[in-house]
Amino acid sequence: MKIIALVSGGPEENLPELKDYHNDEVTWVGIDKGAFYIRSSGLPLSHAFGDFDSITNDERAELKALLPNLSIESAEKDQTDTEIALDWALEQKIAKIQIFGATGGRIDHMLGNIQLLVKSTTAHAMSKIEIIDRQNRITLFRPGTYTIEKQIGWRYISFIPMSHEVNGITLEGFKYPLKNCHITIGSTLCISNELTHELGTFSFNEGILLMIRSRD
Repeated sequence: MKIIALVSGGPEENLPELKDYHNDEVTWVGIDKGAFYIRSSGLPLSHAFGDFDSITNDERAELKALLPNLSIESAEKDQTDTEIALDWALEQKIAKIQIFGATGGRIDHMLGNIQLLVKSTTAHAMSKIEIIDRQNRITLFRPGTYTIEKQIGWRYISFIPMSHEVNGITLEGFKYPLKNCHITIGSTLCISNELTHELGTFSFNEGILLMIRSRD
């Protein structure tokens, strides 16, 4: 197991084709209704988390039969189902965690899910976390230098500060390059950029930076 794919219960129309992300290294984990998105895609469901308040009693019984050790969370708790599942995934200390079904629908849920990406920036974090839907791939970065590769179909690349300030941001190989730039939260300076070469680099010295690869 090198990738854990978490599928939350957001609007199904926002999901990409989950089979496109499957291989022998992926473990599929359902979060509430997301467990049935995995099943309906014909993929192997390994674990499931949640209070399962969005599914029927028959569906809950089906999950219990499929996963005898299924843990059903209380509806009244201090963490969302997605955070509980993500914390479990981080404990597995694997290279990559992909989250599907985390966007669209209720904005409070979507923003909460995006903020969970901050867990990947802590000093002890060992996993890269990415939120993926039909139009977007979202990741967070702490200070450093990163190489980014052009991907067919994912034309736009945006950078959004997730801390009050991001200092020293430099973009090379982009249509709109930057050198040692300072941006603050609320800035739209780095929205809708594009790579001009097969490879580009971005770097920054301080802060937390959200990167979104998107397509129309």
